[in-house]
Amino acid sequence: MAYSDELRRTLGGELDAIREKGLFKEERFIHSPQSSDIRVEYPGGSETRDVINLCANNYLGLSSHPDVIAAAHKGLDERGFGMSSVRFICGTQDVHRELEGRLSEFLGTEETILFPSCLDANAGVFEAVLGPEDVLISDRLVHASIIDGIRLCKAQHDTYKHANMEHLEKKLQQYADKRSRLIVTDGVFSMDGDLAPLDRICELAEQYDAMVFVDDAHASGFLGKTGRGTPEHFGVMGKIDILTTTLGKALGGASGGCVSGRKEIVELCRQRARPYLFSNSVAPPIVSAALKVLDILSASTERRDKLEENTRFWRSALGEAGFAIKQGDSPIVPVMLYNAKLAQDIARDLYAEGIYVIGFFFPVVPAGQARIRTQLSADHDIPTLQRALEAFRKVGEKYGILGLDKKGIIAKYGT
Repeated sequence: MAYSDELRRTLGGELDAIREKGLFKEERFIHSPQSSDIRVEYPGGSETRDVINLCANNYLGLSSHPDVIAAAHKGLDERGFGMSSVRFICGTQDVHRELEGRLSEFLGTEETILFPSCLDANAGVFEAVLGPEDVLISDRLVHASIIDGIRLCKAQHDTYKHANMEHLEKKLQQYADKRSRLIVTDGVFSMDGDLAPLDRICELAEQYDAMVFVDDAHASGFLGKTGRGTPEHFGVMGKIDILTTTLGKALGGASGGCVSGRKEIVELCRQRARPYLFSNSVAPPIVSAALKVLDILSASTERRDKLEENTRFWRSALGEAGFAIKQGDSPIVPVMLYNAKLAQDIARDLYAEGIYVIGFFFPVVPAGQARIRTQLSADHDIPTLQRALEAFRKVGEKYGILGLDKKGIIAKYGT
């Protein structure tokens, strides 16, 4: 069908409906490097404003670190801008294999394979390894990219209630006849900021002869005593069969991801994973920068420790101020608002106060679970967070939500 006037009106109507429901997602324009303080242009205006950034995945503050930038320049000068090829043709440089080896050492795994992103890693790994005789049993709140990857796989799929180990055990018992059982979970759940109980998951996996898959994108580099992620945090390094993570958050903030784990699984990804076989290699400047990031993390836990300090302060301060927040230990701290329009209105008012946050609502989170997801960085300091807190208090008082729980907010604003 040609792109007719009728089709144009139909699609335009769908966009209008999204706007009317308060679910339309706007993009803002940053006029500065990514950092804890950025210059932003809001939609509909031409002026920019300097704001405190509380919504980046820049957990360790390395996205614009001078040593990381210098390493990227070195990679650009010595290995070029891009590979113009996939890995198995002429897209593999020595630095790609060096980074894969360094990531394996850092994560405590047997082998690692780079992908253009963690989304691509999740899209490719299940189909490459599992077949109709296998079963995937996933937490019901796993990341959307995991869900997409599972859809591409021919293995049977079932779910267990979020972080519910009793329900998981029943599912493992139910599928005892399968060739293999793969438990699938996020390490840190990106919308709520809570952690999967990997110690208990690994116990069940051993008891029922199952494998464990963890997407550790929101933990690699800073969770655990030395930043090795949720496996280190729970004392199960070496027990995770498949781990995916990203270079696009704490580990530099650009792009790139990986599958890390059992060497046979990684090799099957090299042979079969479609996003790996049919996508250009990770660009040399990114590889070089990621190697420098691993140097920084191996030299000191200073940034990881600073992030932990900031997280403790922010969680405590928001709770004491009367905001309804999701409990947890990670630097992802959701302020729950339950109403999409309310989340957007509060985000706009906070922007006017010099705080940059974004309202999250359906379909990014379930309907009726709208929120503002705040995220801490090692680049923040306590005085900056205190200024942000005062802005949150001011806007919270304006909307009368301080001290209200879920029922109180819904009673006042609906869902």
